[in-house]
Amino acid sequence: MDVVVVWTGATASAFQRAFRMTNESFAAELKIAPRTVAKWHAAPDSELSSQMQRILDTAYAEADIPVRERFKSLINPPQRPQAVSLRVAIAVVRRGAEVLLVQRRDGGDLHWQFPAGVVKPGAEVSAVAVKETRAETGVHCTVREPLGSRLHPTTGVEANYLLCDHLMGEPSNLDPAENAEAAFVPIASLTRFISPDRIYRPVLDALGVSA
Repeated sequence: MDVVVVWTGATASAFQRAFRMTNESFAAELKIAPRTVAKWHAAPDSELSSQMQRILDTAYAEADIPVRERFKSLINPPQRPQAVSLRVAIAVVRRGAEVLLVQRRDGGDLHWQFPAGVVKPGAEVSAVAVKETRAETGVHCTVREPLGSRLHPTTGVEANYLLCDHLMGEPSNLDPAENAEAAFVPIASLTRFISPDRIYRPVLDALGVSA
């Protein structure tokens, strides 16, 4: 920002802060009354008079570089990058009366969960669910329907759940660095592997599990 098109109470006040001066000292710098500076703070949206515009234009042109740089930062603060929400696709793969699970390594702990994979920008959730299931377990599946999404209560990521049908393949642990085991387990015994309070309610409903 090399030119201020229109000085307002807000931009004039920011210019004062860039000088790091009090109302009185800044008024003396500009050779104006201190009450004029005080008015800028009281009415930040007001457009200043043409005479005051010229005074501030001259002061800005003559200001030292550090003052000008501070002023630019005050007027146009750097934008914080928006946090990218991590998304995962979770495949609930059903084969008759069984559902596919993987036993994930989590530090020194092991826990069972549905196959899942990170959804990168531009990727389709359903495609990720199918691809990651095959990559982790060797099981081929197809998406039947989405079951909804939520912020996962444990990880805080956006979890997208998809009900899938088994096409072919027996489970095998193809990702030993992340998982300890992969297996189809009886749906009737699902809550013995995963606590029901950790399972997304629509998943339980789709599998016909009461909890």
